[in-house]
Amino acid sequence: MEEKIVFTDVEFAELGEGRIAYLKRVTTDDLAQRFPGLPPMTPGIEIWALFGAAGEPIVLSDVRAQALAQAHEHELETVMLH
Repeated sequence: MEEKIVFTDVEFAELGEGRIAYLKRVTTDDLAQRFPGLPPMTPGIEIWALFGAAGEPIVLSDVRAQALAQAHEHELETVMLH
């Protein structure tokens, strides 16, 4: 029988931290709701967000290539989220 590896929520969130970033197209409304500590943003705008492995936003940009360039600059492997 194969043994399952079980991660706590904290362990799972830290998996890939500092190595992996997730790119996703989001609205400023969604970001403001999920991350109330972010600076005010124009409502209803779609932007590209680069999230750290633990789910925190690292880069916000209206240009996908700019968000990817920031990931590359910080030597992060990017994964696209849908």
